Amino acid sequence: MAGPQLEIKMPQMGESVTEGTVLEWHKQVGDEVEADETVVEVSTDKVDAEVPAPADGVITEILVEPDETVPVGTVLAQVAVGASAADVAANGAAAAGDDGATARTPTDGGSPPADGEAGVAETPGNGSGPSLARDTGESVVEE
Repeated sequence: MAGPQLEIKMPQMGESVTEGTVLEWHKQVGDEVEADETVVEVSTDKVDAEVPAPADGVITEILVEPDETVPVGTVLAQVAVGASAADVAANGAAAAGDDGATARTPTDGGSPPADGEAGVAETPGNGSGPSLARDTGESVVEE
């Protein structure tokens, strides 16, 4: 089962560095990664660097293409923590309807929660609030 999503962001690579350019993706959507494994190479006016995966998991989304320059802190990709490629594929196939939209179906035979009731928007770990990077205490969700 897929865990929470962590963001891979353009790192701050020097006090005066304000932006960076994606050079090359070493991993693609659906690829499994191990913590600290190189996911993407980036370049700034001062240094080129390899950006590692924040945790074991699967790349679920790439948001910045090669040769694109973005500000420091921009989300480059998403990682489903603790997931395997099979988990992500199975969850994607089960959750997608004919139009590719995520389906919300009740598990108790009742109707889905109405607005204001406990539902997906209020579920912890769904990306609606800040998350903490593993062992660092740093927020990985932009506020």
